[in-house]
Amino acid sequence: MNISSWIVLALNLFLFALFARLILDYVRMFRPGWRPTGIILPVAEIIYMITDKPLGFIRRFIPPLRMGPVALDLSFIVLFFGTQILIAFIR
Repeated sequence: MNISSWIVLALNLFLFALFARLILDYVRMFRPGWRPTGIILPVAEIIYMITDKPLGFIRRFIPPLRMGPVALDLSFIVLFFGTQILIAFIR
């Protein structure tokens, strides 16, 4: 395996973590009292640790889009498509 294959693998693992964060966020949105316990707790901490910095960086430049009482966070969408474009460029 050359270096580009390792980079693509790392980016794909990051996309997997991004989807896992999306699932965790939706679970917390539909069940506000839910907190991860047991084996899910360290997994959730790792997922949030991996994805918080990139999402926070993008949020500094692209704030959530306000639509009345609802705010649409575009940072996830931008990060997802940006990672996909980066993977396509490296391949």
